[in-house]
Amino acid sequence: MRLIRETTHIDFLGPTRRKIALAISAIVILISIGSLFTHDRPLEFGIDFTGGILLEVSYPEAADLANIRNNLAASGFEDAQVQRFGADTDVLVRLPPQDGRDPDELRDDLRRTVAVGTSEVELRRVEFVSPQVGKELTERGSLAMIIVLLLIFVYVMIRFQWKFAAGAVAALAHDVIVTVGFFSIFRFPFDLTVVAAILAVIGYSLNDTVVAFDRIRENFFKLRGISAEESMNTSINEMLARTLITGVTTLLVLVALLLLGGESIAPFSIALIVGIIVGTYSSIYTASATALALGVNAQDLIEPVKDPDLIDELP
Repeated sequence: MRLIRETTHIDFLGPTRRKIALAISAIVILISIGSLFTHDRPLEFGIDFTGGILLEVSYPEAADLANIRNNLAASGFEDAQVQRFGADTDVLVRLPPQDGRDPDELRDDLRRTVAVGTSEVELRRVEFVSPQVGKELTERGSLAMIIVLLLIFVYVMIRFQWKFAAGAVAALAHDVIVTVGFFSIFRFPFDLTVVAAILAVIGYSLNDTVVAFDRIRENFFKLRGISAEESMNTSINEMLARTLITGVTTLLVLVALLLLGGESIAPFSIALIVGIIVGTYSSIYTASATALALGVNAQDLIEPVKDPDLIDELP
């Protein structure tokens, strides 16, 4: 029995479609950067970055969030953020830094305040993060992103060629900017779990890009006599089924995690969902298109052959 593998024949990298994709990417990036620079607070940083106090409280019955907020405000904690944490009986409370107060006394005061008329409240977790620690995390998180992109450029350049490396880094930078911009525009909480999700998106997108580049390199030598654009289009079409199946199955898991995982894990799920959608797009219309715009062709991937006879003749 003969197995015939059919592929699509979509012109992903035609001149018109490349220009449209470039315009869309440029507009989205400008909107993302504009949102980061026009808001008083570029992102809704969580306690990991701003410093403060985090409490995880469990009640014997469904918690009354409005009553908890009123009690906290009456006790001098006006800026408290109160939200459910999974079940209706579990609550997460975030407070800004309380300078000059003893942590043990503050913990007791908060326990009495969030008790809301019951003595059976359970204070499962209390975390104190200083503003200085939050500042260090912000700087290190940004530095980690830059180092990751530089190392990826070196890795792709060694494995393929610098034009491919430029395309890969352009795609990854595109993914990071758009994902962070999404959080800035819609004001979703931005904490260390989101940073972890963005780093995971970088890995996912890079894997997708490298697999596509590997097929492009293979077809550069196998499909002789055609242009680089045609060869790259053929390669992307051959990888399209794999890309869509991987992306859709991953998104199904993340949507389930978003719907069933509770509010605490929602920012992490949202970052991954946005990043995977954007990363799938950028692997085609940013990474490959950038390499093509730089004039990549089969000659770039051919290693120079050294003639031993010529080497012997050298003085």
